[in-house]
Amino acid sequence: MSPDKLIFTNGCFDILHCGHIKLLEYAKSLGSKLIVGINSDRSIRSIKGPGRPVNPEGDRKYILESVKYVDKVIIFDEETPLRLISDINPDIIVKGGDYKIAEVVGHKLAEVKIFDYLNEYSTTKIIESLTTG
Repeated sequence: MSPDKLIFTNGCFDILHCGHIKLLEYAKSLGSKLIVGINSDRSIRSIKGPGRPVNPEGDRKYILESVKYVDKVIIFDEETPLRLISDINPDIIVKGGDYKIAEVVGHKLAEVKIFDYLNEYSTTKIIESLTTG
């Protein structure tokens, strides 16, 4: 763990799964404090469609706050966390391996670390498997 490093990651975290926990563990290993930004219910609907989120923002926030790697959870209402990143000024932003550094919102404001994408873990795949049987 790097002392005094503020780490930030974000996402919907709609149905928390093992891939999320591994990303949070990795992110926390990079610094002393991990802040997680989560999309509001309204912003998820605008990004993912009317059937999402599965879990409301208050529940998602509570669950993430219960994860030992997470120090603080902030709900943001915009489609991207750029304003939130500017406000908290993290040292490092962590995103999953389905992103390239240049695609990460805030990549010009902080160092970006990409966590190897765990293809077997996906909220969308979990939801699809439940609806298709």
